[in-house]
Amino acid sequence: MKYENFQTFSVDVKDAIATVTFDFGSVNVQGQEMLADLNSLAMRLERDRDTKAVIFQSANPEIRVCHYDTELLKDMSTEAVSREEVELLDLQAVCERISRVPQATIAKLEGFARGGGHELALALDMRFAARGKYKFMQMEVGMGILPCGGGASRMARQTGLGKALEIILSANDYDADDAERFGTINRALDPEEIGPFVDALAKRIAQFPAESITACKRMVYESIDKPIDEALKAEAYWLYQATSKTPAVKRFAIADEQGLEHDIENQRKWGDLVMGVQEIN
Repeated sequence: MKYENFQTFSVDVKDAIATVTFDFGSVNVQGQEMLADLNSLAMRLERDRDTKAVIFQSANPEIRVCHYDTELLKDMSTEAVSREEVELLDLQAVCERISRVPQATIAKLEGFARGGGHELALALDMRFAARGKYKFMQMEVGMGILPCGGGASRMARQTGLGKALEIILSANDYDADDAERFGTINRALDPEEIGPFVDALAKRIAQFPAESITACKRMVYESIDKPIDEALKAEAYWLYQATSKTPAVKRFAIADEQGLEHDIENQRKWGDLVMGVQEIN
């Protein structure tokens, strides 16, 4: 799969990991050019069964991705529409498509991510932020609108109702430690730690079966807002999708034949054993 001819970012693929580096103008403004690139990227990732993890980062040391282009926002309709007439906005549709790619997606956040730039990060599977560098904000209420790239919807699922409303209604800047406390990121890391940590995580994930990665993503996303009985059925459904396409049963059979689970030393080092069975295909 070729990842070329993007205007707002570059893509480097190595060892089943794609690294997307935003580099567009002075502040990585999120306009139609970036949305078109992201849509094209998603289309390619959807067809790529060799790439297993995608890291999103910025070449700008201070800005990850800027807010949505205000030039486009000034042309918004001033007429209210009914629920029956409303359609997804471009930013919503692109962020949703990115969230559904089969690969594990990771945001490496080392600069400002406000408005739509923050909403794009929320659409990814995992987020890690650098202390002293990362700040996020949803400023929309102060402009007379609301987060409209999935910010309100995704944030409430990740942080809970009260914290999401605090972030949205305050229209205030929050740093990496705030983000970890709120739950909008997985964890805050010191600037010198974030690169090695994200790289190591992506490399570990990239050694696992692509079909298992995809099934896990589908299961989690599908089950998160279902009643528990339906969520458990979704879990069982995606289990069988995985076992039908991966060497899982073969790996379990070999582990059983060798009695691996009954050895206390193996129980102490399962993290290493998981990587060892990747050789069984």
